[in-house]
Amino acid sequence: MVRANQLLHPQRKPAELRAAATILLLRDSAQGLEVLMTRRSMNASFAPGAYVFPGGGIDAADAYAHQGGDGFCARRPHQSDLQLTQAVAAIRESFEELGVLLARHADGSYASTEDIAAMDRKVPFAAQCRQRGLSLATKEVFVLAHWVTDRDLPRRFDVPFLVARMPEGQTPVADESEQFEPVWLSPADALARHAAGQFFMIFPTLRTLERLASYRSVAAMLQACASGQPLWHSCPRAGWLADKEARFMEHDAPYGELALVCPDGQIRHALDWQTEQPVALLKNLQRLTAPNPGVMTGPGTNSYLVGDARTGYIAIDPGPADAAHLTRLHAAAGGDIRMIVCTHSHPDHSPGAKPLQALCEAGGKPKPPILGLPSLPTARADSQFTPDRALQDQELLTLMPVGLQGENIEDSEIGHTLKVLHTPGHAANHLCLVLLEDGLLFSGDHILNGSTTVVNPPDGNMTAYLDSLDRLSAACDAHAIEFIAPAHGHVLGQAQSAIAQLKKHRLKREAKIFAVMQALPGGTLDDWVALAYDDVDERIWPVAKRSLLAHVQRIQALDQAD
Repeated sequence: MVRANQLLHPQRKPAELRAAATILLLRDSAQGLEVLMTRRSMNASFAPGAYVFPGGGIDAADAYAHQGGDGFCARRPHQSDLQLTQAVAAIRESFEELGVLLARHADGSYASTEDIAAMDRKVPFAAQCRQRGLSLATKEVFVLAHWVTDRDLPRRFDVPFLVARMPEGQTPVADESEQFEPVWLSPADALARHAAGQFFMIFPTLRTLERLASYRSVAAMLQACASGQPLWHSCPRAGWLADKEARFMEHDAPYGELALVCPDGQIRHALDWQTEQPVALLKNLQRLTAPNPGVMTGPGTNSYLVGDARTGYIAIDPGPADAAHLTRLHAAAGGDIRMIVCTHSHPDHSPGAKPLQALCEAGGKPKPPILGLPSLPTARADSQFTPDRALQDQELLTLMPVGLQGENIEDSEIGHTLKVLHTPGHAANHLCLVLLEDGLLFSGDHILNGSTTVVNPPDGNMTAYLDSLDRLSAACDAHAIEFIAPAHGHVLGQAQSAIAQLKKHRLKREAKIFAVMQALPGGTLDDWVALAYDDVDERIWPVAKRSLLAHVQRIQALDQAD
């Protein structure tokens, strides 16, 4: 866990959550699935003027409605009391706001327009239904998603997004106080109108419609929700991108970085990639991205500075020998770089080490040692690297103010300790570093954000790569690692989950490669890559072929071992 004294901004408690429920009423049309949407009042306290799905806060009466055990609220197997309460609230809100009533008579017929016309939307809802002999169709309401309002907003809700089929024979009529202009739209049409500036929607609505667009019918949507568990959970985070507020879900690349820099959800962090200025991630962590963007490097190589003015700094991955970049890196450390560590010897990581060392020496500071693991004979010609000193696995690199050496490093509020982990796979001399006091992993190229790393034999080895993933997973447990700082891309959060997903992806790809090899036993790598990577842009196939070879070698080795 990151130490509180290393956070960049004073923390504040997010607003309390309020329980609510939202429902997506669906119907089939000649154009496919459509959803009912309505415009909120311009005077609404939350999302005024936005097009939304009907819904609102959960009342005490919503929970009471299903407690009588009289069948008033039909229940599916495994439908919990909380889910029943949420379904009741959603049904009530759709009636009060749009005059749509998900209720049935004893003979199974839906509530009719006459039933709805005879009921008062401003009078207690459940009692009116009982008086007319109606039972709520709660077992026909399914959970689609679970949203929690962003931490930065002053009004926050804990809300399931529910789905149900629109009752036959009913027509939505807005209450003209909270909701206006009900309209049936396909998800694609709603998204297109929003993109054109004609149909304002808030972030959860947009992201829900994006998911909904892949379903062609109401039956398909309801079947996907049949388990009773949300298809996704999300509490979005926001940052600045191109000088505009931008929001992200957990699977989006910037999410982990926002969680690291602003855990309480304040919108304080800029996400734009630039090479001119260091980006502060914590008080003891800066990132400066080298100006070498490309297919293999993404936005560029991330150089990191760990430390502060009292302790001096460790530079991780100085990157290519780009004079301007190294000058900026040197300046960001105030010239006080105590060690230079290269995670591996590839040309976008290690060539800057010696020029940076020379800059430090020229500035009158002690010459910082270049640390890492020497390249092996299997390394490419452009990846030759010999450090001043080879690091040992499990070695600790410490930064402490003068006079405090010998204190309990991991418990210290002011020291910074990097633990070395040998992680071959992407390269034979690859290593990762754990910032022990703050639960943060510097992953080099072993784990990237937004792509998978290339494993290129003979210096790369797929079995070693997967074994190293297991080792990093164990390190997450041992050192409470929450965040991963990769050599390319934004910081990743939920470190343990990210590693598990990466290994799952690799093994899934390997299973696909194995199937292709069985189907075309006499095929070449070019034959196999076209089939095993058919879900990848063809322009990436020459690069993918390197990892394909690593998988093939691993498959063959496992077959021989059997």
